[in-house]
Amino acid sequence: MPAQPQSSGSPAGEPVYLVIGYLRRSHGVRGEIIMDLHTDFPQRIKSGRKVLIGEKHQPLTFDTVRPHADGLLVSFRGIDTSEDASKLRNQWVYVKATEVPPLPEGKHYQYEMIDLDVVDENGNPLGKLVEILETGANDVYVVRDDSGKEILLPAIPSVILDLNMDSRILKVHLLDGLV
Repeated sequence: MPAQPQSSGSPAGEPVYLVIGYLRRSHGVRGEIIMDLHTDFPQRIKSGRKVLIGEKHQPLTFDTVRPHADGLLVSFRGIDTSEDASKLRNQWVYVKATEVPPLPEGKHYQYEMIDLDVVDENGNPLGKLVEILETGANDVYVVRDDSGKEILLPAIPSVILDLNMDSRILKVHLLDGLV
């Protein structure tokens, strides 16, 4: 039997990385760079916080952090010129999932929900949760079955009936027209 392709996430044994920001362009002459926020916890972004930059996960430490428009102006230890900061442009800023604090009871990080088994209210399997789309009004869960067919489920109370992280099962009610 051929090996099943991995649906998403980090390879087995690899750490999971969470995006907290995106570096735009340098600002000024002291090595600051504009960072868009991609976290619900901007208060955790502080001077001295270790982060990973780009696809190669280059380790750096925030030196300064201050508000700027809808994001932040940040600098990194050892990056003192606008030329050096420009080399970080257009890259994602990550933290290791193991370094984030736990959420309150009943709340979950999105990465924890990927690969949940999704069943309808009668227990019939619908597939696996493979992606969560952030639409503004509510999240949308992308569920894919073994044949590759996808169902889009709005993450609203009338659709999401129960989430059991211990058994890794998401029970849903299908609205007319979703299947």
